[in-house]
Amino acid sequence: MQTSTFIDQPIKKAENRTKYYLRKFFQRKTAVIAAVIILIFLFFAIFVSQIAPFDPSLPDYDNLYGAPDAAHWFGTDEFGRDVLSRLLVGTRNSLGVSLASVLIGAAIGTFLGVLAGYYGGIIDSVVMRGSDILFAMPDILLAIAIVAIIGPGIINVVIAVAVFTIPSFARIMRSATLSVKSSLYVEAARSIGCKNSRILWVHIFPSTIQSMIVNFTMRIGTAILAAASLSFLGYGAKVDEPDWGAMLSSGRNYLDIAPHLVYFPGLLIFIAVLAFNLLGDGLRDTLDPKLK
Repeated sequence: MQTSTFIDQPIKKAENRTKYYLRKFFQRKTAVIAAVIILIFLFFAIFVSQIAPFDPSLPDYDNLYGAPDAAHWFGTDEFGRDVLSRLLVGTRNSLGVSLASVLIGAAIGTFLGVLAGYYGGIIDSVVMRGSDILFAMPDILLAIAIVAIIGPGIINVVIAVAVFTIPSFARIMRSATLSVKSSLYVEAARSIGCKNSRILWVHIFPSTIQSMIVNFTMRIGTAILAAASLSFLGYGAKVDEPDWGAMLSSGRNYLDIAPHLVYFPGLLIFIAVLAFNLLGDGLRDTLDPKLK
């Protein structure tokens, strides 16, 4: 009976901690609204084939530059294609590129940051000086330089955005690791002969994951903006592909006669970036033990 109670205590503590964080998060109305908006975007991205009212690549030469109406809520483009359908497909493409690039950057940056913070020495110097070099260039200029070298295309955009995402994760995870590695439970694990790999990924990394989650959420907004910018400049998706940045680029040529071709892609980019930034702020406040 006592053994069962002893085992159940950590589970109850974890459940109470989860409820505590959920309660703190739902007290932040802007973060909740942002989370709902992001869930809507994800829903559209996943079920776009069932939701899109028209074939996004099907032209209608009898309805060129059509203004928004009952049939085409967001109007039609220069080929008569339904703008709403193309934006829905573009949601999947834009979010897919952004999530993939941030996942890659987060994985590499976290790995390097944890190693630098734990081992220090030459590893720390190399990782931090490399991060300083990448931080010295604005994100979008660095991404343009990388794509200009390796060539345009969606895959190369993912690589370029992932590269400028790495240093932020490396620096944040290094700082978090430095603050955790001197903890008593880490010293206890080291004193009983635990290997460094176990100490790193079993004892230290779980205590730093909160910092990674906040940065991950906020970097998605930056990645969406960077990917759209690269597509707008012609380095990402092709002009005829349903991508937010590419649609914005092609629509600027018809701003005088069909402003909706620019307004709606720009509005979605703005809403998506703002939603991820607000969600990141909410998660940061939720996971900060100093704030109640």
